[in-house]
Amino acid sequence: MEVATHHAIERRLCGVAINLGPGKATVRLETTREMAADARGLVHGGFVFGAADYAAMVAVNDPNVVLGAAECKFVAPVRLGQVVDFSAREVAEAGRRHDVEVVGRVGEKTVFEGAFACFVLERHVLEGSR
Repeated sequence: MEVATHHAIERRLCGVAINLGPGKATVRLETTREMAADARGLVHGGFVFGAADYAAMVAVNDPNVVLGAAECKFVAPVRLGQVVDFSAREVAEAGRRHDVEVVGRVGEKTVFEGAFACFVLERHVLEGSR
């Protein structure tokens, strides 16, 4: 199975899909110096969220999938140089809506938990917009 969505995403900043199956995906984020929020090496949560979002999109794996809503918890800090694996699995589907749970871990330690409401549109979200 191949990734069918978000082909132009910057994987260096949002992670790389390392495992993919029907309704599930694993995305690995290798944190880098440019992600640091301070001199102590705290990784900015936006990069953590971005990788989790990407994992949810890849779990749905449709070219026209978009994020509609998310509820998340940053359970533990991520430090510069750590590798975070985001496991995403689809837990429900109703029409266009796909609910995806995502858990981010550094080794065995959970650092992120999220519930993502993803929507598969009939056409690209920007088609017809100005």
